[in-house]
Amino acid sequence: MDDLQARVQRLEDMAQIHQLFVDYGVHLDARDFDAYSALFAEDAEVLLGPMGRAKGRDNIKAMMQEALAEPAGDSFHIVGSPMVDLRGDTASARVMWTVIRADGSGRPQVAMIGHHRDELVRRDGRWYFARRAGYVDIPSAMPRGG
Repeated sequence: MDDLQARVQRLEDMAQIHQLFVDYGVHLDARDFDAYSALFAEDAEVLLGPMGRAKGRDNIKAMMQEALAEPAGDSFHIVGSPMVDLRGDTASARVMWTVIRADGSGRPQVAMIGHHRDELVRRDGRWYFARRAGYVDIPSAMPRGG
């Protein structure tokens, strides 16, 4: 029975972690910075290259509000290929992302492609980002505002 409970717990953890990745993109695209920052542990750190670095939930929220001041609806994140190394109440992960934006005529275009390297932590039964580092693998070819 202990083996079954451990297997079920692992499945639940993996499902919650995968949902964390999806929620990250959804809240970012909606510019819902309250929901976005709630995905991070209180003492979390983000390192997002030219967008900035921040430590602590409030500073993460402020950084993203400044970096993404334009109105919502101009981008869409697609998240995929998560690789998760689960270790009890902590995990590390690598996840791919693609940002889609409308071009000058309104047609969707791939804006950039990259990946995140994450350290995750479970606190009070919920998974959070403890550290998220973002990397752009294929930079944007689209002009800003296009």
